[in-house]
This record gives sequence, C-alpha cells and structure tokens, in this order.
Amino acid sequence: MQTTTRLTPGLKRFFGSESAGGVVLALAAIAALILSNSAWAPAYLAFTQIPGELNIGRGALVLDKPLIVWVNDLWMAVFFFLVGLEIKREFVSGELAQRSQAVLPAVAALGGMAVPALIYAAFNWHNSVNLHGWAIPAATDIAFAIGIVMLLGRRVPVSLKIFLTAVAIMDDLGAIVVIALFYTSHLSLAMLAAAAGCLAVLLALNRARVGRADVYIVVGLALWLCVLKSGVHATLAGVATALFIPSLDRHGQSPAESLEHGLHPWVAFLILPVFAFTNAGVSLRGLSPADVLHPISLGIALGLLLGKAVGVFGTAWLMIRLGWASKPGGANWMQFFGVCVLCGIGFTMSLFIGGLAFAGLPPDFDTHVKLGVLGGSLLSGIAGTLILMRRPSQAA
Repeated sequence: MQTTTRLTPGLKRFFGSESAGGVVLALAAIAALILSNSAWAPAYLAFTQIPGELNIGRGALVLDKPLIVWVNDLWMAVFFFLVGLEIKREFVSGELAQRSQAVLPAVAALGGMAVPALIYAAFNWHNSVNLHGWAIPAATDIAFAIGIVMLLGRRVPVSLKIFLTAVAIMDDLGAIVVIALFYTSHLSLAMLAAAAGCLAVLLALNRARVGRADVYIVVGLALWLCVLKSGVHATLAGVATALFIPSLDRHGQSPAESLEHGLHPWVAFLILPVFAFTNAGVSLRGLSPADVLHPISLGIALGLLLGKAVGVFGTAWLMIRLGWASKPGGANWMQFFGVCVLCGIGFTMSLFIGGLAFAGLPPDFDTHVKLGVLGGSLLSGIAGTLILMRRPSQAA
C-alpha cells in the first residue's frame, strides 16, 4: 500500500458504525458485570432466563428457549448474516478483491488463529474436556478493535486501519469454518437434506438475479430452522444466506450493499449490545487466584494477549521480509505491532465460541471462559493503545 491510502465512503461509514458500536458494546458489557456483582444479580440472571416459546405450523414444531438462547441462536444469526455480507463485499469489490491485497491479512489472520489455539492447548493438553475450548482465543472483535483505532485518530495510519479490518474479517471467516467443523453436535440427515434444499432455492434466486431482499430472508429463515434442527449451529444459516444475496440485480442495484447498510446500525447498537449484556455477566464474588490462574482462563487470556500479537505480527513480518507482501504504507513497525496487539481483543466471537465449546457443562466452565476473554481482551486493548500512543502521529 502507498502512503496516499485514503478511506472510501463505504469504509468511512463502516468505521464510523463500528467505532460507535464498540462504545455501546463496552457499556453493555460493563452493565452486565456491574449487575451480576450487585444486589440485582438474581434479577439479572432471571432476565437472561426469561422463557420464550415459538409455535410453527400450528404447534407442529415448538421452540421453547430462554432469552439468552434466543439471543445466541437467532439474534446472532443476524450478526452472522451481516458478517457474511461484509465478507462477500470485501472479496467481490473491497480490499480483498485482489490477491495482492488479500495475501497479507489472510496469512496474518491464519497465524493469529493458530498461535492462540496452540497457547491454549499447551495449558489444557492434560484435560480433554478443557481442550474442547481451543478455538476460543482465535477470533478478533472488530467493533472493539476498530473503536480503539478510530479514537486514536491519526496516530493509526489509514493503511493499518484497513489491514486491521481485513484481518478481523478473515478471522470471522475462519471462526465460521471452525464452528461448522468442530462445534457441531449430533447430525440429523433429514434436516441437513432440507437445509440443502433451502440452499438450492437461494442459489436459484441468485442465478435469476432476484433483487428482493425479503424473498431471500424468508428462505433464510427456513434455512435457519432446518440448520437449528440439524445439529449444525443455527447462526451459520445467516452466513450462508448472505453469500447468496446478489451484489447486483437485474436493474443494476446492489441488494447486498443495501442490506449491509441497513443492518449495520441494528447489529451495532442493538443485537451485539444485547448479546454482550446477556453473556458478559460473571460474578466475581468468592473468586480466588486459583480461578484466575485456571488453565482455561489463563489459556484464553494469554492466547489473546500474546498469541494474537505473535501470530498476526510474526506471520505478517515474515511475509514482508520474504518479499511476498508489502508493509502497509505510512506505518512504522511499532505502529504495525500495536495494531497486531489490538487483534487480541476477542470479546464477541470468543464468548460465542466459549458458549458452544462448553455447552451443558457446569457453570464453572462459563466463569473461566468469561474471566479469560474479559481479561485477555482488556489487556490487549490497553497494551495496543499504549504502544500506538508512544509514536507520533503520521499522515495517513
């Protein structure tokens, strides 16, 4: 990249939404922590467990879940739908459309997933149950990370903001693959066949370049239900549906872009904050050093803080030194490293994967996951910010 890198109008809107959304997300998480450690803790827990029932086909199919499960299974499917739209845009017409642009963040994201997973595994190798959480520290929370770099303003060159966004999007893609391959329970072949039928309908709509978003959403809801009952995590239906939304319809309009712009505020200011509020609450009462130093907590925290920094920066540095990619323009190595440290903020996706990894296990597992994610993400945010603030601002 050259030092003349500038933000396109689309990226400006994206960064503005993500940075403001990151603030709201942080406030929701803080509120959950305060409530779960106050006299209102029973009310907070009762809120997350509010029952919700959905009858489909006049009672032929009944879905009865507490609020927190509805949020994680249905609301987060909308988040994954938006992630799918962002991934498609970046690969079709964005910063990842050309191989030369995609290679550095792609390899850096791969290193940033592998090294944290190895660190976590090193702490939990002796316990097969604990080891199931190996992917928890492997993802970056784009809202928090972008929020910090936007607050730092010109201390972070535009090229590094784009690099961070690309790495986070690649991370999300990797997390989707991991969830599909490693966090899938018992499979129902009948429901998988029905899901395949829904995908065939979406493909037909895409090939016909149907531009009505509501048609895709109706089929996507049917796909969500089939995936939910198949044993594969239902949120993946959101990604699959998004990938079939046409970039251009028969009238030259972009249904995918319109949906992305329309959904961004809802996801940033409602869905993700509600997810954070219902999932980030952890009681700190009675915690001991042994809880903080538990292999799960420690593996996640160090995986995020050290693993992400080493994995993202190390693989990127190697690619650049070998001449296989170019360092983002207008940035020095310290700034580059600081942004790589920020990749250790893994809040949303890490909590989500943690919930899948230890579903149905005692509450202690949930506590260890939340301690590790919150601790590692907080330390990564502070460390990355301090590193970036040490350097004078440069033109971007």
